[in-house]
Amino acid sequence: MNPTVQKNNIVISDAKAKLSDILMALSWRDIARNYFGKSSSWLYHKLDGIKSDGSPGGGFTPEEAEKLKAALMDLAARINKAASSL
Repeated sequence: MNPTVQKNNIVISDAKAKLSDILMALSWRDIARNYFGKSSSWLYHKLDGIKSDGSPGGGFTPEEAEKLKAALMDLAARINKAASSL
């Protein structure tokens, strides 16, 4: 899937496919709360490409995608640190 464009705003709608390898390994509720200050349903809607009103065509803005990337990089660093301490 390619990013879609809506009302001159880029929406990244293929995040779920790109994250498929780790979808079941993470607490998306904690990511939504700790990194975005949002609910888990907000993040699940973003991952599923659904707008807040439930209609299709939603996804992550480039800024939200960067924030998610930073969150995943932070988690990766924390996991590496924990693994190294064993």
